[in-house]
Amino acid sequence: MAQRAGVSRSSVSFALNNRPGLADETRVRILAVAEELGWRPSRPARALSLGKAGAVGLVLAREPGLIGADPFFPAFIAGIEEVLSEQGDGLVLHVTTADREQALYERLAADRRVDGVLLTDLRVDDPRPALTASLGLPTVVVGRAEWAGGHCAVELDDEPAYVAAVRALAEAGHRRIAHVEGPQEFRHAIRRRQAWERTLADLGLPPGPLRPGGFTAEGGAGATRELLALAEPPTAIVYGNDLAATAGLAVAHELGIAVPGQLSVVGYDDTPLAQYTHPPLASARADARGWGAAAALALHTVIADGTAPDVVLPPAVFVPRPSTGPAPSGAAGGH
Repeated sequence: MAQRAGVSRSSVSFALNNRPGLADETRVRILAVAEELGWRPSRPARALSLGKAGAVGLVLAREPGLIGADPFFPAFIAGIEEVLSEQGDGLVLHVTTADREQALYERLAADRRVDGVLLTDLRVDDPRPALTASLGLPTVVVGRAEWAGGHCAVELDDEPAYVAAVRALAEAGHRRIAHVEGPQEFRHAIRRRQAWERTLADLGLPPGPLRPGGFTAEGGAGATRELLALAEPPTAIVYGNDLAATAGLAVAHELGIAVPGQLSVVGYDDTPLAQYTHPPLASARADARGWGAAAALALHTVIADGTAPDVVLPPAVFVPRPSTGPAPSGAAGGH
């Protein structure tokens, strides 16, 4: 290519890597020859010359099957990929366990396999923000700024949707409003439970029954069976996600409990399936794809500039659908 363009090899490198120090006319000529020859950049060679891996990392400490079943992650990852593909970068995705996380991050940093990482599913006393800082890995935390340990945070608040859901149920006459919670090691699951608890208290309603659901269909089904077997079963259940809520709907149908005639059901995530359940599932809409895209854009800035401002996205909103309705007759004045 250098011979064809009549320039040195170093000039070709400068032009193809868009480095300064080359006359515009020479750069144009080299790029024209490259196009004529059908040249395409080699990612490993480009990464070596620029000192970049051309990829970002996402490490998920969950069971692989649960990631595939949880509708949040496919949409979130699609948003990340949308941004990375425009930049010519790739996503390095690892599924692991919490006890292997540290070694995995250390290997990513030592091998320079990624230029930065996204941290999701922040846990109580999560060691990862401090770990990635000590490793010098550019980091964006997908969550609240107070969880980020000084890293850039990209936040989408789910509390307003929970507050709105509980208030709507109370306005419809419900007094026994239960919650099927996600794993309590996750900070976002704790916030959802706290929003439910606080809203009941603010409305002067008694604490509702609480059961673990783990963000899974199995957990949601088991918790629903337990709740509906109580001496005073709830007339409404707010779930940690749509997967658990959809399983809860199925259990109610199996037990002959009419939804919403005898039981109102609310999920979270507003997955595409939510509007096709029977009846269509009320839920909380959070833009998972947009959240992934915003996190990827923020990480691109952190990698380039060393820092980026926190990003606050529009909060989740409650989406009412026919899975909720008035409290059953006689329940509005109950305990």
